[in-house]
Amino acid sequence: MHVPKGVEIRGPLGERFDEVLTPQALELVALLHRQLEGRREHLLARRGERVREFAEGGTLDFLPDTRVIREDDSWRVASPAPGLVDRRVEITGPTERKMTINALNSGAKVWLADHEDANTPLWENVVQGQLNLLDAVRGTITHTDPGSGKHYAVTAADQPTIVVRPRGWHLPEKHLLVDGTRTSGGLVDYALYLVTCGRLQLDRGSGPYFYLPKMESHLEARLWNDAFNIGQDFLGIPRGTIRATVLIETYPAAFEMEEILYELRDHSAGLNAGRWDYMFSVIKSFRTRGREFMLPDRNSVTMTVPFMRAYTELLVRTCHRRGAHAIGGMAAFIPSKDPAVNENAFTKLKEDKTREAGDGFDGSWVAHPGMVEACREVFDKVLGKKPNQLDRLRGDVHVTADQLLDVRSTPGEITEQGLRSNISVGIQYIESWLRGMGAVGINNLMEDAATAEISRSQVWQWLHNGVVLSNGHQVTRDLVERLIQEEMGRIAERTDITQGRWADARAMFTEISLADDYAEFLTLPAYERMP
Repeated sequence: MHVPKGVEIRGPLGERFDEVLTPQALELVALLHRQLEGRREHLLARRGERVREFAEGGTLDFLPDTRVIREDDSWRVASPAPGLVDRRVEITGPTERKMTINALNSGAKVWLADHEDANTPLWENVVQGQLNLLDAVRGTITHTDPGSGKHYAVTAADQPTIVVRPRGWHLPEKHLLVDGTRTSGGLVDYALYLVTCGRLQLDRGSGPYFYLPKMESHLEARLWNDAFNIGQDFLGIPRGTIRATVLIETYPAAFEMEEILYELRDHSAGLNAGRWDYMFSVIKSFRTRGREFMLPDRNSVTMTVPFMRAYTELLVRTCHRRGAHAIGGMAAFIPSKDPAVNENAFTKLKEDKTREAGDGFDGSWVAHPGMVEACREVFDKVLGKKPNQLDRLRGDVHVTADQLLDVRSTPGEITEQGLRSNISVGIQYIESWLRGMGAVGINNLMEDAATAEISRSQVWQWLHNGVVLSNGHQVTRDLVERLIQEEMGRIAERTDITQGRWADARAMFTEISLADDYAEFLTLPAYERMP
């Protein structure tokens, strides 16, 4: 395999890896790294400075320096690209081979092919996921389960548009170095897909499309926009060919929605309400200020509480004012063999999607093929034959910074059961993640890294702010350690914890929950614990 000068591959080379790790793809990785890495590091450092400002009493607000962008009614984002006009139901999931086929057969309008929260960045997953995408775009993907012998193939006549979610700016790629330093995981995911599948997608009448996660400012969006221009120029395709939907899933980004759309306007395909990571970001941003920013048990924080309602209403208004799609949040329910559980799941899904469609969202997410039809039915009732609701400008919505910051009015209690749930779910997810599985069913929900981030963050915040539970017990180190022991016992009653990575998962959850210093992302220390 030819490797460009200055590029070093430290991961093993498996079968067909050369179809993804091509000289051209690696050359683009190197180009992006050399031109953008300094800015990426600077922006990540700025995140840390901002959190320190919050801890000292600072707050969030709409930016005075960009007021002119928000008040200028003349600008719009690019018109919807082919395959992204009607997005009434989108399915999310990792690029594992069987799940790729299931997503393509799901009947959804869009498949979010996830290289981020639903994927563990094992080197094999990183490259094999790209191979699966390549085979999907070529129309050659099949799979035979080695255990059951069951054969999987794409049979759907109408397949969803593929939109790839690369890793966030914070995640490195330790198996691919340029000039002796680690590369950006997100830029690696982007470059490999663009070079491998970009022209093939154009030949199919579609294009290379992306979902951009975890951004905290419009300057981070500008960095992605520059990466898109570099990539398009490198391949000799017109600027504006790439389209990207941004997940508004961090607290700071909610105050810069218009600026983010503006920075990406020639490449923009809209915004998404990333609800679970948004809750995580609320906790993370103001983790030391418990009196103002303390959330109750995570399962009691619904999308109708004031600060979440303000966030979604502002997102729809912002998007439609600028001609961009507004995509709703995740329904994590998965079908169950228990009829009562199933009935409850479908009821909650329909209530959630009915609210979103009624608010003007153009589509929404589900995590399982079995939920696609229920989501589509809800949006069909509102959309009819229209492909979207871009004509609903929501001029009736006027959201203030105070409304976005109104966490204190969130109803609900902090309970021992909520603490136990955070511990149990967090450990279960981390164990799966360390084994290479980033999407896992827990308690009839398809969970990804966002749930684990909320879980461990609430434990840290409740502990370090001396929270008293509804039963009168204060959250202390001794209590958390005792509950970890008890919840591990419960897990052991139904799972063989001598297999897998249970000891590592318990140790890691304990470490990041009890540590004096808060870990910005659990996936960062977890990444160092895998090959």
